[in-house]
Formats: sequence, structure tokens, C-alpha cells
Amino acid sequence: MAEGRWRQRLLAAFLGIGCFAASVWALPARAFSALAAWRITADGLLELRTTPYASLSASFDPGDGAQGPRLWIDLPGTPSRPRTLQAGGPLRQVRVGTPEPGITRLVLEFQPGVQLDPAQLKLVGVDKDSWKLQLPPQLGRYLALGEGSVDRPDPIVAAPSEGSGAPSGAAAPRQPLRPLRPADMPSVARGRFRVVIDPGHGGPDPGAIGIGSTQEKDVVLEISQQVAELLRGRGVDVLLTRTGDIDVDLPPRAQLANSSGADVFVSIHANALSMSRPDVNGLETFYFQSQQGRNLAASIHSSIMGTVRREDRGVREGRFYVIRATRMPSSLVEVGFLTGADDAPDLMDPAHRRQLALAISAGILDYLRLGG
Repeated sequence: MAEGRWRQRLLAAFLGIGCFAASVWALPARAFSALAAWRITADGLLELRTTPYASLSASFDPGDGAQGPRLWIDLPGTPSRPRTLQAGGPLRQVRVGTPEPGITRLVLEFQPGVQLDPAQLKLVGVDKDSWKLQLPPQLGRYLALGEGSVDRPDPIVAAPSEGSGAPSGAAAPRQPLRPLRPADMPSVARGRFRVVIDPGHGGPDPGAIGIGSTQEKDVVLEISQQVAELLRGRGVDVLLTRTGDIDVDLPPRAQLANSSGADVFVSIHANALSMSRPDVNGLETFYFQSQQGRNLAASIHSSIMGTVRREDRGVREGRFYVIRATRMPSSLVEVGFLTGADDAPDLMDPAHRRQLALAISAGILDYLRLGG
């Protein structure tokens, strides 16, 4: 989706934390879209919700006689599907697409003849995952539209409207059973606990590959980084075995946990079976031998099952290296099947991945709060 011959970059102020984005939230190029939800109000306020600390850029093209001006915003990651929504009032349509791999582009195309002053269009960050841009209200009333919810940290992506360009029969992500917010996280003594979070696979090892060529390493890295952020917000010291798309062998993961004096180790993975078995879905959580490990796995498993819709495949003993070789209570959670007809659409949804991160964090905090 090429967006014009000339463009002007718009101002983006992120309340002083934009400089933090690259080091904290550097997603791999093939990762899921950072765009979780957006809406345009009748008064012309464009609001976005993104993954935390995402790096955004906004651009403008004045158009010509046949085509109205266009404003577009680029975000990291690739959208699950391109789509076009017909708008109304000053806006002709809104499009979501990918101009190049690893980029999501949200395009607002105005009606031909509309005159805009780009100096008045300012993309402003209002929180680590929230943005707004006021469109000119003097142009008249806008048609209110959007996808997902920008009002809470657990947006549910709306089913595509007629004419949105979605493929026929596309599965819509499911609503959580009990939506969680960061404010719902249990409290523990600040500065007392250390947790190691292990995003599975990475680098040349993609892990499971599912429907739509979704790669496990991308899913679990995003969830793991959000878990780390949420736990740190409760005063827990968190170490990640990898913070980017790099290859880390199994022994160094366990060694990091053992040498750090961690209280808990949690490895996050996604399952796959076969493209010919979309009927296999569900959550399963593992521990190795110890009762404390089982309690940790049960706490995480119960928290996820109470938050998102997932077939329950149970808490079981497993012999995975990272939970056998770590000396503290350890668990490995398989958050769903990337090849499952039910799980795969959920795992491709930013809102669902956010709920998984919240649920895993709540389960870990409950375990720490109750003393194992």
C-alpha cells in the first residue's frame, strides 16, 4: 500500500518515555502488529491502543484533485489481515495494511476537496500504550467507527463489518471469561522476590509454526515481555532469558535462573500439532517432581483458565530440560495451539495475548503471595 509521492512527518510527543521504547520493547520484524485497538469519535478524535512502548510515526499527504488528503500512522509488526472500512463525513475510508514486512499502517483517507493543515495534526502519547490525534472538528461530524476497545487494557477486537475486506468465514477472537487489568494484579512485598521469565525458542529456532505461518518465538516473546513489565509494576525483580529475537541454548537459560537466586522460573511456550488437526486446542502447564513446582504450575494454570476461553488439558508433570535443571520452583506453560482452529485466532489477537500476560502474572503473584 504505497501512500503518496510527498509526505510530511507529524509531531509525536510521548511524554518523555519515547526514548525508552527501543530498549524495552524492540519487537522482531515479523512480530504481531503493535496496533491493538483504534477508534474515531464523532468529534474527530482518533484514539489508539498499542503494545506498551511501541514506536509510532505519523505522515501526511495532501492528495490531489482526484484523491483527498491522507494521514497514516506506522507501527511495528504485521497485521493479521489487510482491511478497508468505509467511513463518513469528512473521511472517505480507513485502511489497515502492511506497506512492507514488519510494518502496520493505519491510513485515514479524507474526501476529495477536503483541505487540511498538517501543522494542526499532532500525534500525542498519553500513556505507554495510548495515543491520540485530534482531526479538524470544523470539517463537520465524523462517522464514529473503530476496532477493539481503547478504554481498557483488555480490548476485544470487533468482528469485521460488512465491506471491511476480511476473508469470508474468518474466525473472530473470543471475549475473555473474566477480563483482567493491571490494577487487578495481586500485591506482594516489593523488592522481596526475583522471577526469571523464559520466552521459548528465538533466533533461527522459530519453535512451533502454526496457521498463517505464525511463529511461536514471536508469540511468547511478546507475552513474556508483558509479564515482565506487569511483575515489575508490583515490585518484583524480573530477569528475561532473552529480550529479543536471539538464539539462547537450554543450559544457559537454566544457569541464569540458578545463578540469579530466583524464587520462581516460568518458561512460556505455544503448542502445535499438525495443520491437519485443527481440532486439537487447549492449555497445558507442566512442572517437574516438586510440590512447590506443582503449586506454581497450578496457580498459573488456574489463573489462565479463569481469564480466557481455553480447553483445559490440565497440569501435568513433564521432563522439559529447563524445569528439570532449575533449582527453584519452576513451570512451563503451553498457552495454546498455534495449529488449533480455536486457539490460533486468539493467539494472533493482541488483546488476547495481553490477557494471557495478565493471567500468567496474576498466577505467579498469587503463588508468591501465598508462599508456595
